[in-house]
Amino acid sequence: MSERVVFESCYAEWDGEKLVVGNALFERTYQQEKGRLYATSLKDNVADVEWISQRVDCASWVPIVAVPSDELEWAFSAYEYRQMPVSEPSLWVSLVSKNGSVEHHLDFEIFPDSASVTGRLTLGGDGVGRLDKDAEGSEEEVEPTGVELLDKSKRNVGPPTIDVLDAFALAPQHLRVTQVRLMDRTDVHNELVFENEWLLLANENNLRLQGNVFVIEDNLTGNGLIVLKQAPLPQARPVGCAVDVLIRGNDRSFRFYGHGMGQGVGEGYAHTVIAYQNGAVGRQEAMQTFQRQIRAYDAGRDGKFLSNTWGDRSQDSRIQEGFMLQEVDAGARMGVDVVQIDDGWQKGVTSNSVLSAEKGGVWEGFYASDPEFWHPHAERFASGLEKVIKLAREKGMQFGLWFGPDSVDDFKNWEKDAETILDFHHRLGVNYIKIDGVKARTKTSELNLRRFFDRVLEGSGGKVTFDLDVTAEIRPGYFGMMHVGPLFVENRYTDFHRYWPHQTLRNVWKLSRWVDPMRLRMEFLNSARNTDKYEGDPLAPQCYASDYLFATVMMVNPLGWFEVSNLADEYVEHVAKLAQVWRAHRTAMAGGHIHPIGDAPDGTAWTGFASVGLGRDTGYLLIFRELNAQASWRVELPMFSNVNFEVETLAGEGSATLVEGVLATEIPNTQRYLFVRLCVEDSK
Repeated sequence: MSERVVFESCYAEWDGEKLVVGNALFERTYQQEKGRLYATSLKDNVADVEWISQRVDCASWVPIVAVPSDELEWAFSAYEYRQMPVSEPSLWVSLVSKNGSVEHHLDFEIFPDSASVTGRLTLGGDGVGRLDKDAEGSEEEVEPTGVELLDKSKRNVGPPTIDVLDAFALAPQHLRVTQVRLMDRTDVHNELVFENEWLLLANENNLRLQGNVFVIEDNLTGNGLIVLKQAPLPQARPVGCAVDVLIRGNDRSFRFYGHGMGQGVGEGYAHTVIAYQNGAVGRQEAMQTFQRQIRAYDAGRDGKFLSNTWGDRSQDSRIQEGFMLQEVDAGARMGVDVVQIDDGWQKGVTSNSVLSAEKGGVWEGFYASDPEFWHPHAERFASGLEKVIKLAREKGMQFGLWFGPDSVDDFKNWEKDAETILDFHHRLGVNYIKIDGVKARTKTSELNLRRFFDRVLEGSGGKVTFDLDVTAEIRPGYFGMMHVGPLFVENRYTDFHRYWPHQTLRNVWKLSRWVDPMRLRMEFLNSARNTDKYEGDPLAPQCYASDYLFATVMMVNPLGWFEVSNLADEYVEHVAKLAQVWRAHRTAMAGGHIHPIGDAPDGTAWTGFASVGLGRDTGYLLIFRELNAQASWRVELPMFSNVNFEVETLAGEGSATLVEGVLATEIPNTQRYLFVRLCVEDSK
């Protein structure tokens, strides 16, 4: 008997032999055979394109634990669901098999507004105890001999059929495959995005790739698929996977591996396939749309200008009530939304404290070091944090704290940590928490860390926002826990000669091709500090006006990485003027799709960003002329190709026109920017 469940434009059907899940935009079909599910259809409903050419002889959703497939008898259910308070509602589809010694829970999630289907396999029962080693995956391969074989199938022998997330062969003949490799641990990495491309030919013999994002595009149409593994980056996964995708050129087949189960934990990583049209523009919009289903954009919560004193390298030496009251006053003059205290507000001493050598600072085992580790420091804040928080509220700002969940023993104190954050939220209204010191070394660590975040999000109704530091250690990264808040991407300091504005702008530009800009927290610094370290450098921080520095990060979540009260008046005035304009437009700007335009910043480029309103009749352009000799620039912007726009200058210097998708702009001086609003005349 067939069952069908509908939620808005989403639907799921199951008749015991065939599963169909999808929405008005995208649809996937699996055929059940001897207890296994085989992908038989992958339909882009917008372009009316069927991507799958034929069923491959490899089932999807096969765990590393060998279970006789004929023991699997699936029970079907589907219902409206919202995973987290910060997420959009979805249709949740469950197939459950309780036969045999291993329980299989296969869940699919479909959002009404995203052309995507997400699946996740979880194992329970006796089989979980057998998940005790990494799933590396292997296959035999015929080495090239120079003999020209007519039977191309002999080039590939025996790819693995366990630990499979998904498997399908695609119909289009001319496919471009892009592997996206992202880097975190930015304390030692600066280039964060690498894109490798292949045009598939029949002699591409078992192409093995690692990563979280893979793009498959039909060269002739611009239609494509994005495959996203919601997991830490390959080098940071507690359970390793040598191959995330195996691609065979002879039959254009793709096998995606690595549920990430192991070490006695049977919860697999989510695997998402997203359809798009219109080439790179459509791909970027599809990626941002999907990420905003996991963490919906909230103008009252997201995209805020946050200040944090740590960037001036005083560490915790100046942290005390009087200093923080000065920071609040100065932050209000500059236009800061959230004043945040980094390490040093608490009683406990960390390894980064100026008192670490004297008092034995720690970087985990916080409660073992001091049961009152996360109490406000009694001497620095004799009356608690209330006075500073009260002043911030009176000046229209919010307040934030630095916090380190205790990594010791697989985050065994996660519940205590969650209650600590919720107490600050409920009692003092603290909603912005910078998360640092995380060491998610094992699957249990990863699971308990997620429990910590989820408990706080549920307990605060999604009001608490975490900035998840990805500068070091083993952490969830860009796609491991997308729902928790923006990523604190970089620690950059002029003290160490490691901050250049164009380098941060470059990382914003390149990351925004794949990561929703509202999920990035990026910094600008006090350019008057340590100028001697940059003497003679035309790209030195002091070569840029302070409003330019703010502009480099105003398409994401801006971070003032400095002591605001230590800034020159002129610096504050220039930032405040631009920040006032930005605040008036940021909801409309951040609410659209944000695209990098021009060339990747390198200190000498013409570059920038375009925000496209969802109705495509409004938008914004942020254009940078770096250090180059051309005062004018023309570039095609296909996201604006259908109509002509009136251009309103909001800030910066220069002029621009946008006619039939071609931007023409002039900025008379180097290392300056132009910020404009676009409007179709009838939409004013």
